Amino acid sequence: MPMIKAFKMDGLGNKFIIVDRRKDFVNITKEKIIHLGNLESFHRDIGFDQIIFIEKEIDRAFPITIFNSDGGEISACGNGSRCVAYLLGKDLNTKKVILKTNNRLLNAKIVGDLDVELAMGKPIFECDKIPLSKNLDHSNITLNIEDKTFTDGFCVNVGNPHIIFFVKNCFEHDLKILGPKIENNELFPEKTNVTFAQINDRNNITVNVWERGAGLTKACGTAACATAVASTIKKLTANDINIKFKEGALNIKIDKDLNIYMRGPVSDIKYTKLEI
Repeated sequence: MPMIKAFKMDGLGNKFIIVDRRKDFVNITKEKIIHLGNLESFHRDIGFDQIIFIEKEIDRAFPITIFNSDGGEISACGNGSRCVAYLLGKDLNTKKVILKTNNRLLNAKIVGDLDVELAMGKPIFECDKIPLSKNLDHSNITLNIEDKTFTDGFCVNVGNPHIIFFVKNCFEHDLKILGPKIENNELFPEKTNVTFAQINDRNNITVNVWERGAGLTKACGTAACATAVASTIKKLTANDINIKFKEGALNIKIDKDLNIYMRGPVSDIKYTKLEI
């Protein structure tokens, strides 16, 4: 089996393998991605929430291709994008990097040692673009799951689809059971990320996240952005919010035009090899 060089990084425990295809194209099959993505193997330099490919520069932007550990391609990964930006910034000796996903441009700044800010663009609220299978009030969704009724769900797309439920205790709900049922609910034709969030005060929210195609995760950058958008729109918090995960927090700012800015830590860059 051939071996390729790759990089291992994480953002608050959100784990990534990054493969640089700027010079040499490398193909990894869906079956191999699923095999490599086993998080139990991460201590052996493989295993991940997402694997991200850096493509050849186009018009001063670096396209990235992102796959979840289930082998499915996705459009956005906030923490992963911050890690890629940091890696490229170090490689190119620059503090500013532009990344291109398949649906938006992301402007990144390295603002400190292992500290990256990402301009995520604007949220999308239209039902057909989130997307939802029905034309509903995206800010007031009710789902019946496991003989329980969850109300006042907020759906939004921040590069990928999310639903957020604000609850008193985000950890009293078993996302290992509820997460996949909500993710695969018929309301979400492209599935969805699921967040249970509890408001601590006007500037702090604690979250528990089930990530579409990856499962229960220690952190999720787009979930942090989606939660901040929802809490700002609902006037539950201010527009400068710390979203707290198990291993730390991301700071999310929402400006008056609903532009989203995410800032937080990334890990050191580690080298690894993949058997493909």
